[in-house]
Formats: sequence, C-alpha cells, structure tokens
Amino acid sequence: MKISLVVEGRTEVAFRDALRRFLAPRLAGRMPKLDPVPQDGRVPTRDKLQRLVERLLAGKNRADAVIALTDVYTGTREFEDAEDAKAKMRDWVGDESRFHPHAAQYDFEAWLLPYWENLQQLAGHNKSAPSADPERVNHGKPPSRHIAELFEAGKCRKSYNKPRDAKRILRDVTLLEAAHKCRELRLFLNTILELCEGEPIPDK
Repeated sequence: MKISLVVEGRTEVAFRDALRRFLAPRLAGRMPKLDPVPQDGRVPTRDKLQRLVERLLAGKNRADAVIALTDVYTGTREFEDAEDAKAKMRDWVGDESRFHPHAAQYDFEAWLLPYWENLQQLAGHNKSAPSADPERVNHGKPPSRHIAELFEAGKCRKSYNKPRDAKRILRDVTLLEAAHKCRELRLFLNTILELCEGEPIPDK
C-alpha cells in the first residue's frame, strides 16, 4: 500500500517521524509506504488540487490512495471549519474514492495543545493553556498564535519554530493522547489505519 500525503511543507517535517512511530506497531506487517508530497506553502486548492491528486494516482509509480491534510486557518477565510474544508476539497477533486481529504482545526498546532506542559517546559514559561478543548481554539486566535506567544514570553529566547519545536515535542509523546482530544487528528489517523486494515482508534 502506497499512500501519498499532501501536506504543507513545515507540517511534513514536524509530523513525519511521530506519525510513523505511531503507525508502525499498529500496522506490523502492513505498514504502508508513506509518500509525503510537501507543498511550498499551503495545500493547493480548486483545479490545482484536482490536477495534483490525478497525477499522484496515475502512472507507474502511482499511489493507492491520496490523503490531503490542510489547516483550516490559512491566513484567509477560505474555510469556516474542518468540515467545510473537507467538503470543499472533496468537491474540487470530484468523484474519486481514492482521495481522502482531512483538515486540522484550526491549524496543525491544535494537535500540540494536549501537550501544553511539555510546551511550557520547552518555552520556559507557565502561561496557562488556551482551552480544555484544543479544537475550539479558532480563527480569532489560532493555536499556532497561542504557542508563539508562550515561546515569546518564555525564557528560551527563541520564538516558536514549527519544524524544530513541534518535532521536539512529538518526539517524546504518543499521538494517541492528542487523538483522544482532537477529533480531526483521530479521523486522519483512522483513515490510514483503515486503508491498511488496522484497528481504528475508538471515540472516547
């Protein structure tokens, strides 16, 4: 099974190793070939996304499935929420059962918020977490902004850097904790697990 993952470039760097560590024991003997397709900036939209998906599903080295993972918060109001983002991507690509759209609500950093204590330690500050529900942190002030403010207030003397800091946080935790708190992450992971005939993560 070859799965192409269309993601924003910095997300791919931050997320890749943690995703493989999470999947490997759950898909022993069935681990797919994960083929990241990082984008320079946000995941493409409309005709560009359709052409990219068609290309990935065609030819000698074609993927068996394509998963696109976008943020809801893109700096624009393109998407209202994760459901809207997934519906629009599905509409743009058209009737293709091998395409699986997913979205982080409101951005990838929502999936880091369950590890707030780890973020506090890395930043050197005890600023309180923004919400008990990571996916309720929204367009008005997305999760990435809350994490950036934590780092800027802290003693680490560095602003938050997604490839560096998200990778460090995810290196020492399991994605399962975030998946139990973040529905969209759970749905994304379950798509991969189900494509590979693995056991999906149940709702808590």
